[in-house]
Amino acid sequence: MRQKEVINTCDCKRMGFVDDVNIDIKTGCILDIIVPGPSRFCGLICAEFEYVIPFKCIVQIGDDIIIVKVKEDEVKHNCKFT
Repeated sequence: MRQKEVINTCDCKRMGFVDDVNIDIKTGCILDIIVPGPSRFCGLICAEFEYVIPFKCIVQIGDDIIIVKVKEDEVKHNCKFT
């Protein structure tokens, strides 16, 4: 999934590339995909925020992209390392 770009159908915006996933360890099901926001300084300092997108908001997974339908403010979370 890390090679897939995430596109939001609500505003046709590129959100970035999948960096991580949250998995339910009991069922093995994916709960969320995590997409980091833009880096603060030339990719050297971590992002200020990340998108935590619930699996239910994924519309389609293709060879190169994942299409989601989300309201950006609802899935934007501050990073723990800021």
